[in-house]
Amino acid sequence: MSFRSVVKVLIPRKLFRRIEPYGHLGEAVLFNIVHGFPARGLKVIGVTGTNGKTTTCFLIHRMMVQAGYKVGLMTTVGWGVGEDIKPQIHHMTNVAVPELMQRLKQMKKAGTEWLVLETTSHALAQNRVWGIPYSLAVMTNVTHEHLDYHGTFEKYRDDKRRLFKLTNRNKKGLRTGVINAEDPSAKLFQSAIKNSLTYGIKAGEIRASKIKSAPIGSVFDVKSTRQKKLKLHIRTRLAGSFNVYNCLAAVGVGLVLKIKPADIEKGIAAVKTVEGRMTAVNEGQDFDVIVDYAHTPDSFEKLFKDLKPVVAGKLIVMFGSAGGQRDKLKRPVQGELAGKYCDEVILTEEDDRGTPGMEILDQIAAGAEKAGKSRNKDLFLVHDRTEAIKFTLARAKPGDTVLLLGKGHEKTIERADGEHPWDEIAAVRKALSR
Repeated sequence: MSFRSVVKVLIPRKLFRRIEPYGHLGEAVLFNIVHGFPARGLKVIGVTGTNGKTTTCFLIHRMMVQAGYKVGLMTTVGWGVGEDIKPQIHHMTNVAVPELMQRLKQMKKAGTEWLVLETTSHALAQNRVWGIPYSLAVMTNVTHEHLDYHGTFEKYRDDKRRLFKLTNRNKKGLRTGVINAEDPSAKLFQSAIKNSLTYGIKAGEIRASKIKSAPIGSVFDVKSTRQKKLKLHIRTRLAGSFNVYNCLAAVGVGLVLKIKPADIEKGIAAVKTVEGRMTAVNEGQDFDVIVDYAHTPDSFEKLFKDLKPVVAGKLIVMFGSAGGQRDKLKRPVQGELAGKYCDEVILTEEDDRGTPGMEILDQIAAGAEKAGKSRNKDLFLVHDRTEAIKFTLARAKPGDTVLLLGKGHEKTIERADGEHPWDEIAAVRKALSR
C-alpha cells in the first residue's frame, strides 16, 4: 500500500481533500528543484475542457509539426516529440509529478521548443502542474463531470479556469485564451485572461460555415471577424459535429501563432484518427463498428444526435459507468440518453473499482427504462465486458451501426482486485474475426 493510500485511510475524506493540494504542491516544488525546473524555456499550450481535449491536442500538435515547429505532445492517449509519439500506458491524463519531470527533461533534450499539454481539472486543483509556463490556454467546453471530486459544478469549472489564470500570469508568454464561444462559461473564462479569441458555429470571432458532414469526416469553411480577408477550407477525417469544434479550437491556436493558412489546413487534414476517438473497426463485417471514449452525458448526446440521422439500420450502443467514488448522478442520465436515441442498449462494466458491477448497471438501466427501453427486449445487462462485446456484435445486422463507448484508448480496466490489461479495439477485432 502506498503512503498516499495509508494517509487516505487515516485522515477523514473531507480533510484529506483539503490538504491534498498542498501535498502535491510540495511535491511539485521539490521535484522541479531536483530536476532543475525542466519546463523553463518551453512555450506551453494548455488544453482543458470536459470533452474533446485529447483530439484538440492532436490537431494542434499535427498543425504545428506541419508548420515546422519543434513541438512535443502530452495527452491521455500518447506523448512524445514531433512524429515520435508513444502510447500513454497510465490510467490518467496528467502523470504524477516525478514522471512529468522526467518526460519534460527528455523533451528538452530532444530540442523541444513548444509543448501541447492536455491539462485536467484534477491536475490544476491539486497543483500538479506547478512550474509549467503556460503561454496559451484552450477551453473546449465545460459540462457536468467529476463532481465526485470537485463537489459542485462551479468548483469544477473554476478549477479548469485556473489554467487561464496561470497563463495570464506568464508575462513571457502569449497570455491568450482560445475559447468556445457557445459554452455557457465562455465569458467567465475570458475574464481570467488578458487576450482571448473565441470560436464556434453560431457564435465566436472565428466561425465554421457551409458545413458538410459525413460518417467519414467533415468539410467546412472558416471566416474571422478580426481578419476579414481570411478564408480557410477545412477538411477533417474526424467525424461528428463535436470534431468541427475541436478543429476550430486548433484553427484558433494557428491564428494566434500566425501559422500560414495552408499549414493550418494541411495539418488538420493530416489527422486521420486518434486512438479510441471515433475509431472505426473493420474486419470485413457488413455493419459499422465504432470505438469511442465518450463517457459523459454531454458527449453521449452530441454523438447520438450526430449519428442517428445517418445510420441506415439500427443504432446499437454498449457502455458502462465508472464505479468507486465517481459521479453517480450521471449514470441514469447516460441511460436515458442512450434509451432515447439508440435502438438497442447493452450495459456492461467500465471501471467498477470497488462498487458492485450490477449496482452500477441497474442505476444506468433505470434511466434507459425511463426512456422506454425494456429489459431483455432492447435493453440488456451483460457485466463482463468481453462477453458484452461478443453479445453486442452478435445482435448487429447489415446496415447497423454499433457504438462501443467508455474505454476508448485505455489499456487497463479497473476491478475490485486492481487493474487488468485491456484493449478495446483488440477485443473487438478478435470478436469480429470469429
